[in-house]
Amino acid sequence: MKILRRDFVRDGPGSVKLMAEDSDDLWFTYNLIAPGDSVMAFTSRKVLKEKGNSKRVDSERVASKLEDSDSDSDQPVDSKRVASKKRGDSKNRGNRKRLDDELDDSKPLVSERITLKLEVKIEEVNYDKDGDVLRILGTNILENEHVPLGAYHSLELVLKRRFLLRKKIWDLLAIDTLNQAKHHNSSADLAVVLMQEGHAQIFHVGKSVGAPIETSIPNRKHAGYEPALKKFFENVVRAFLKHVDLSVVRCVVIASPGFTKDQFHRHLLLEAERRELRAITENKSRILLVHANSGYRHSLGEVLSDPKVIKMIQDTKASKEVNALKDFFTMFDKDPYRACYGPKHVEFAHEQKAIQTLLITDELFKNSDVQKRKKYVDFVESVKQLGGEAFIFSSMHVSGEQLAKHTGIAALLRFPLPDIDDIEM
Repeated sequence: MKILRRDFVRDGPGSVKLMAEDSDDLWFTYNLIAPGDSVMAFTSRKVLKEKGNSKRVDSERVASKLEDSDSDSDQPVDSKRVASKKRGDSKNRGNRKRLDDELDDSKPLVSERITLKLEVKIEEVNYDKDGDVLRILGTNILENEHVPLGAYHSLELVLKRRFLLRKKIWDLLAIDTLNQAKHHNSSADLAVVLMQEGHAQIFHVGKSVGAPIETSIPNRKHAGYEPALKKFFENVVRAFLKHVDLSVVRCVVIASPGFTKDQFHRHLLLEAERRELRAITENKSRILLVHANSGYRHSLGEVLSDPKVIKMIQDTKASKEVNALKDFFTMFDKDPYRACYGPKHVEFAHEQKAIQTLLITDELFKNSDVQKRKKYVDFVESVKQLGGEAFIFSSMHVSGEQLAKHTGIAALLRFPLPDIDDIEM
């Protein structure tokens, strides 16, 4: 991530000007921004103007005017509708008159797309991993002749395009995320090709990359089975070459039920030899084959818990998170007074200075309520100050999804707390 300007202090308001240089930077940006923040960026909007006239009018305003005109002329008279319309007419008459003054109905209109700068107060953020784009939806807070204040608008954050992010409070979590984005080197601990006949998807630990690969494959006894399977493998190889860089990932796992993984592995190595793909042929020892019950996302946790995979990625952040979650479930079954989940139970354990390991999802920090976000940031910091360890799980990773099913916050304890059962969840 390229940080072009920083203008903030810890636990205070401020802004940062950024430019995402690769898809991982967009991933960090997704984790950095939260509802209630604002983003300023350039966007485009379609406007109409009279042919031969430089004056532009927003196309949505014209469409609204035409709809009003059509409804006035085409609809039958309704006394209730007329009464309601009169109340709004006085408010809109001035706007329509100004629009009539701007446009001459006798002259043809032509459309053009212009670039303008908007600042949007964030309400929703969507991460499109396939298109390398973040889509932000919110209300405009920067006055502009084409987009009124308070109007809903979307912004797209893409690679190599600058944007400004403002926050009311730059807390420790936000600053840590920003620093990680600045210093990351596009590396990943693990890439997983999760597949079954006709379906495959590629994951990097922490996120999925690329859309699922789907190919219709007939029954094995059908004459078209072999060609369809070969086409499917070719599609997966194409996605593999696009999303997996063996110069930066530590390990690649191919997982499937049955023998699909073995068949694809042979196909991949043969293709690498034929096309002289040295990155694959020279690193084939780092490709593991692991059993999975299905080729769908829910089997990813099973793959990450495989002893061969854990050994390959030991001492990495991903491995520590997977082990911490596994330890929590094991302890909860074995000695339930030394493990707890739910905000009230975990807070009680912290008051007793009992938390050894805190597990929490990043969804609890993506809150438009600044005070709630601050509460969890301070909570994590307090656990660390008392000698505990804290893991923040990505809600888009399978381990984060598992934790979310248990309220999104859990803890392993230094000593048993039998009294914890007396506290309502």
